[in-house]
Amino acid sequence: MDDAVAQLKRIIEGRRSIGKVTDERPDRALIEQVLESATWAPNHRLTEPWRFVVLAGQAREALGWFMGEQNAARYPAGRAEADVERARGARKALRAPVVIAVGVEPGIGEKIEEFEEIAAVAAATQNMLLTAHALGLGAKWSSGAIVHDPAVRKWLGLSERGQLLGFLYIGYPAMTSERSIRTPAADLTDWR
Repeated sequence: MDDAVAQLKRIIEGRRSIGKVTDERPDRALIEQVLESATWAPNHRLTEPWRFVVLAGQAREALGWFMGEQNAARYPAGRAEADVERARGARKALRAPVVIAVGVEPGIGEKIEEFEEIAAVAAATQNMLLTAHALGLGAKWSSGAIVHDPAVRKWLGLSERGQLLGFLYIGYPAMTSERSIRTPAADLTDWR
């Protein structure tokens, strides 16, 4: 096997979601490498529909406010559970020193398929995860109900047509993750 292919295979198979990272903030240059790798994702019609918002330091607290309010909204006002869930949501945004919001701004045109735009941004996100791993960073892609909140989309600068695909939480790993077992491609493939 060619060395480049072997190295790529090791990176792909070695990448894991890392949910626990240290408080040490990665240098901006490393985050810029992660972002730059996203722009090389395959993209039909070259519309480049990916949009990123990097939240670090206190900027994460604003995201935490949205997360906390969404959690608290599940309970009637004044209930102790609402306050607990508000605080829990606020902490969630602080679980990594860098959080990257990943959005889609679909191109406009007769031949542009929204599904292809979303798929392109998902591919861009995989590039980011692989690059973070190759750089020695831990990363986790997370979504949840928060991605459907119109106020969050607006706060992040996405249009009404835009969609939020989730958040990448990035930092230096504070855990190791076991290699997972995957179903062989042959078991999931039909050759015709």
